[in-house]
Amino acid sequence: MQALWMVLGSFLFATMAVGIKFASASFGTMELVLYRGLVSMLFMGIVLRARGVPLYTPVPMMHVWRSAIGVLSLSSWFYAIAHLPVATAMTLNYMSGVWVAAFIVGGALLYGQAQRQGPLLGTVLLGFIGVVMTLRPTIDQNQLFAGVIGLLSGMGAALAYMQVTALGKVGEPEVRTVFYFSVGTVVVGLAGLAFTDLTPWADVSWIAAAWVIPIGVLAALGQWCMTRAYSHGATLVVASMQYSGIVFAAIYSLALFGDQIAPIGWAGIAVIVTSGVLATALRSRAMPDTPAEDH
Repeated sequence: MQALWMVLGSFLFATMAVGIKFASASFGTMELVLYRGLVSMLFMGIVLRARGVPLYTPVPMMHVWRSAIGVLSLSSWFYAIAHLPVATAMTLNYMSGVWVAAFIVGGALLYGQAQRQGPLLGTVLLGFIGVVMTLRPTIDQNQLFAGVIGLLSGMGAALAYMQVTALGKVGEPEVRTVFYFSVGTVVVGLAGLAFTDLTPWADVSWIAAAWVIPIGVLAALGQWCMTRAYSHGATLVVASMQYSGIVFAAIYSLALFGDQIAPIGWAGIAVIVTSGVLATALRSRAMPDTPAEDH
């Protein structure tokens, strides 16, 4: 039953991706990062106060590192959403599970334990086969750069996942971790605007403007649902349900944007989902239960 919270969270994140797609017609990536961070920070600040969780943290540098990685992943994902079909961008971001497996395999190679990681290596290779199948039919030549950025967003999410694991080990409350991630998002968004132009509101379409607040609220609510699912549900089942977000994104792509994905592209998405579920099952031996990643 708790896994249903993950399905709801994935739906909220897919809906947020739709908002990013619409809003990117008027706003730049850094503007969207800033607005998402501001709304989420206010929302999580209310949650912190309601729960009586103090802002003070004994591990500030861990939050700085986690926020830096997370915001890089978030910014990359927003850019990919703006320049790729929503389903493709969502799939590349959800490669994070396979990237975690790749990092575990890499660590095993460094310590001479690669023979124990054969199954995980298989899921990594399977995942990359899925990426080739997904990108080849759905990305035009002028979208190749956005595809690479989308892959980097998944890698960044994997690094953020492991940092969240470390924060959980030292006893940091999930709500405080999410709050400081939102703060980091605001800081990076403001810094990014120093190098990009701020869109005059007179030039913003009403559709883009209408999505500014929902994007942040959907992100915060999605994180809330996913954290609840991970806190009370079976990790493997919950993590598997996360991939329902790709299904929601595919439906949005077809219904709202008319994105056409060839049959081999759908097969590639299925391969990536399968590899992610298998990687989750295998890496559960190496990594403890953790709260969900941030978007």
